[in-house]
Amino acid sequence: MKQYIDFFVSERRKIDKSCSPLLNSFRGKAFETFSRSGFPAFPAENYQYTDIGGLLKGDLGFYLNLIKNGFNPHKVFHCNVPNLNAYKHFIVNGHFLQEPEKDFPAGVFSGSLNLFAERYPDLFSRYFNRQAAINDDGLSAFNTMFVQDGYVLYVPENVVLEKPVQLTNISASHVDSLINRRILVILERGAQVKLLICDHTNEDHAMSAATQVAEIYAGEHTSFDWYELEESTQNTIRLTNNFVSQAAYSSVVINNITLCNGFTRNNYRIDLAGEQAAANLQGLAIADAKQTVDNYTLINHHTTHCRSSELFKYLLDDEATGVFNGKMVVFPEAQKTEAYQINRNLLGNSRCRMYSQPKLEINADDVKCSHGMTTGQLDEAALFYMRSRGIPHDEAVLMLKFAFTGDVLQGICIEGLRDRLKLLIEKRLRGELIKCQGCI
Repeated sequence: MKQYIDFFVSERRKIDKSCSPLLNSFRGKAFETFSRSGFPAFPAENYQYTDIGGLLKGDLGFYLNLIKNGFNPHKVFHCNVPNLNAYKHFIVNGHFLQEPEKDFPAGVFSGSLNLFAERYPDLFSRYFNRQAAINDDGLSAFNTMFVQDGYVLYVPENVVLEKPVQLTNISASHVDSLINRRILVILERGAQVKLLICDHTNEDHAMSAATQVAEIYAGEHTSFDWYELEESTQNTIRLTNNFVSQAAYSSVVINNITLCNGFTRNNYRIDLAGEQAAANLQGLAIADAKQTVDNYTLINHHTTHCRSSELFKYLLDDEATGVFNGKMVVFPEAQKTEAYQINRNLLGNSRCRMYSQPKLEINADDVKCSHGMTTGQLDEAALFYMRSRGIPHDEAVLMLKFAFTGDVLQGICIEGLRDRLKLLIEKRLRGELIKCQGCI
């Protein structure tokens, strides 16, 4: 922790140099928070298995300014999602790649965090860091101290984006590095959009750590689908804080899939602040070797007639570790709430570990709420039945594992993406290293 405090104090001018003054204005308060609280850690209940300070204690280089290293994502990244007619953007080493503006509908902004702060200072000041700062969280404060750029999607009232937006985060470095990026999504009343975020690492041998803070504001009667795909390397550390604020009659779908990683910690906080708001949060993690996937979720029902559903599944093998810590809170004013939470885990052997803590906190009496968890191995009876029908053992195991992922994939509303993920998951389960991107 001290190394980052000293670095911030000594390099503050360099940190501010290429950024919007408005973005820089948030660093001082964040520095105070981080100096006071540091990284979140045990004995906090939700950090029993993730030591952020320990993960980031190494000598990791910072990208304080955009360095033109000759890396061209268009030559490296080839999206193989069939028929994905999307607006495509890139973030390279935490910096938004500025390209000719896309043909978005009038009023839509989709681009650099710094550029948004310059063009729309009032909107930026109203929304940026509002949810993150309220939580007084050391990881978010750390990100705010050092973030150089990121991505903003602003959709004005009643605008519907017919095409999805695809944002590809690429870590491309020959040396160990730490990247800090920001995501800000603002949907005005009646807006509708689908966003796909893909995380990739271009170098296999260098350690790549990334912090990401995402703040989502879904106005009244909005519809927002957010899909995240992590497909990096075992030398990757991914630490995210994701905040969602929903107004009345809004609908938010979040689907996170970890196909390949090193160490991943995802935090989700969803606040259902307006009546009739609905949230659907799903996750799938496939991990082996010594990989770790840790997901923490908090869904707050603040008012009446809101609905939330949560489904997280883990497929673990070798010496992998999975963590699910999920909590749903129903406040006294939130009568007529419906809240459902499920965690299902499939372990390939006795060496992998799964830690699960699903929780409900209900302070209202007119609700429908449930939660459940199962952890086990493949159904031997089903396996025997398939083998008795002539299916080889390894193929039968693969088929059962693939079937286990089915309900998470069904939650993906972009058909081409769903079909592509089915192929990627099958390849992953066969032990084949396949990526969405191809290198030439």
